[in-house]
Amino acid sequence: MNMKSGVQIWLIRHGETEWSKSGQHTGTTDIPLTDAGRTQARALAPVLAAQEFDLVLTSPMNRAIETCRLAGLGERSQVEPELHEWNYGIYEGRTTPDIRQETPDWSVWTSPMPEGESLADIGKRAQALIDKLVATRATNIALFSHAHFSRVFGAQWATGAPSLGAHLAMDTAAMSVLGYERDVRVISKWNLLP
Repeated sequence: MNMKSGVQIWLIRHGETEWSKSGQHTGTTDIPLTDAGRTQARALAPVLAAQEFDLVLTSPMNRAIETCRLAGLGERSQVEPELHEWNYGIYEGRTTPDIRQETPDWSVWTSPMPEGESLADIGKRAQALIDKLVATRATNIALFSHAHFSRVFGAQWATGAPSLGAHLAMDTAAMSVLGYERDVRVISKWNLLP
């Protein structure tokens, strides 16, 4: 089943947290937004107010829920558990340079994630959510989530290959838009800041 070619899925990353600022992997830890992150989230409001969303979903993490609320869509949102960030397992709270002191060439995209989720796991979760969204028949959807999950979601949408997400950088409080060009799924816009 295909969505109508006019569909748009807006991926919105939460605003800045202390750990996003420091580069610490933040999957299962519920870190709040910083003051700067709240300012970023409020800056999304005028852009998102110009859209007519028929479905607004947010990660269960407070940083995503608060970003959604400050962006003006909180009252219309529903929590979607599949939008949670990658579970980094034993690497939760650590930076890539720190991890590489023990495991040279470590990458979230290619390395094992003991006690966490693999790239294949995230790709399957993203595809399951895509399938769920297709079933809703909504045409303008806002998803408030996290950097790595959103990057995999965008890659999965466009190519079915979650590894493409490694090449899709995403800033805090950035917006990306997925859709169709004719019958082909595309990334229409990526990493836009208000």
